[in-house]
Amino acid sequence: MHLSTDVLVIGAGGAGMYAAIAAARTGAQVILADKNMIGRGGATIMAQMTVAAALSEEEPDTWEDHLADTLAAGRGLCDEALAEVLCRSAPERMREMDGWGVGWARAGGLGGHAGHIRQVTAPGHGRRRCCYVDFLNTGPAVAGTLRKRVGRTAGIRALSNVAITDLVVQEGSVRGALGFAFGDGAELDVAAGATVIATGGLTRLYARSSASNNMAGEGYALALRAGAVLVDMEFVQFFPIGHLAPRLVGMDPIMWDPFRYKLGGRLLNGTMEEFIDRYGGEDDGRYTATRDLATHAIRREVDAGRGSPSGGAWLSFTHVPEAELRHAFGPVIDRLLKNGIDLTRRPVEVAPIAHYHMGGVKVDARMRSTLAGLYAAGEAVGGAAGANRLSGNAISEALVYGEIAGREAARHAGSHAGGWDGGAAAATVRDTAAGPRTAPTPRTVAGGSNGAGGTSAATLMGELRRLMWTKVGPFRDRPGLLAALDRIRAMRADDLPRVPVPRETAFANELADWHELRSALLVAEAVTVAALAREESRGAHQREDFPETAAGFRGNQRVTGQAGTIACRFVPVAPEGVAR
Repeated sequence: MHLSTDVLVIGAGGAGMYAAIAAARTGAQVILADKNMIGRGGATIMAQMTVAAALSEEEPDTWEDHLADTLAAGRGLCDEALAEVLCRSAPERMREMDGWGVGWARAGGLGGHAGHIRQVTAPGHGRRRCCYVDFLNTGPAVAGTLRKRVGRTAGIRALSNVAITDLVVQEGSVRGALGFAFGDGAELDVAAGATVIATGGLTRLYARSSASNNMAGEGYALALRAGAVLVDMEFVQFFPIGHLAPRLVGMDPIMWDPFRYKLGGRLLNGTMEEFIDRYGGEDDGRYTATRDLATHAIRREVDAGRGSPSGGAWLSFTHVPEAELRHAFGPVIDRLLKNGIDLTRRPVEVAPIAHYHMGGVKVDARMRSTLAGLYAAGEAVGGAAGANRLSGNAISEALVYGEIAGREAARHAGSHAGGWDGGAAAATVRDTAAGPRTAPTPRTVAGGSNGAGGTSAATLMGELRRLMWTKVGPFRDRPGLLAALDRIRAMRADDLPRVPVPRETAFANELADWHELRSALLVAEAVTVAALAREESRGAHQREDFPETAAGFRGNQRVTGQAGTIACRFVPVAPEGVAR
């Protein structure tokens, strides 16, 4: 099937939907494509917490204050232009969402217009800056509001259950994409005047992950294979207090964050002592430590033999009266009781979990990548968060960067004449099939077997996730990174080409698994190479063999990956206030 549009948006989470809306309201025709149902996948719908914006609803605040906190959290590596755009524009996006009926909590009750918008303090913020719908449903409310808005916006054609596998580049400009339908593996070509990558991050690469199960870095792989530059790939944020034990069913593993900073949950080691202050943080019953510091502290306590029984830390609310717990979280307390968790009687165990990726596609303040016609939005964007993302900025990034990317992509499509070139598309297919590091293109695989035997893509993906967790996880060293890199490269060169894809299936699951693994291996190598090159500890990147932060590494790593070869180079960070 061949389609044509002004703007192609790949990924339909918060960033993708906002990009589609922004592009369409300029008059552009938009195709919004996603591996899941539109608005039902990605990270936004999984988010349960708060959204940062200097609204000044609870106390005086400015975008400059928000920016200062963002830069401080980023450990000296933030792209200041991107961070400034985020903090300047976040209030406008939050008020637009308010007008669309998202239902921000208000002083007189949840939703409606009973009073001013409620805002709370989150880790790393110096003001009550973070708004919410409620402490467990902010993300679903944002996703649902945008999904309805997409449905009411003329000019958007939504394609669910479609995998985009490669970008088509002609004369240095992205002209569209190739993909297939999940239902039957049918081929799909999309000609587009401009393309927006809004596919989220890469947390599926890790065995313990809080995000949607479909975020294996495909957007980064699309950009790399097309020739775009990535940045800061070594910086994977690990949420420090992901649920560990006892068993929790039907609830988000990172749900404890609002409990902790709203009610002062105590983070305790195996001997029931608070310990954050031992590692340079201030806890005193309130959640004030940033995520990288808390992750570091928990891991160190475990390594010292002071962890909880399951290998994490205790999070205790036993000092909080039940009436106060119920007043703050209402029916959530009953849902926890159904899981056998009584917060008034016993603590729960928590431990770090892969949560967010600070790196991604290198863009400028207009969300333009280094490749003409290619834009990025949301978590697919790299650089704004530096070495550590400030709590509450994720959904803000999705909405702010999504709006800019959609608007700018539509402008590009309207001012650059171009068209679909079948030869360029055919060349992309040939390039995909060429070389020892890739299996045959889906246009070959779908019509025949890739050989008898061989390990399944799903099995290899499981191995990769365990490898990334143990060797390229919260704490790293040179031997572990080298071992990971050797195995990743062997999987790309030797294992992936031998993965069989059946000739005919009712659904294209095996084909989808193959493409996910193909992208995941490329991106895992990019993360590992960048982590190996950064011989220091900074923010979310912690090297046990280089525990100190080094001034000589105050720079960003730009990653390229054409022809399947990953390369990275350091670019020093400009002094504060100087545009890069």
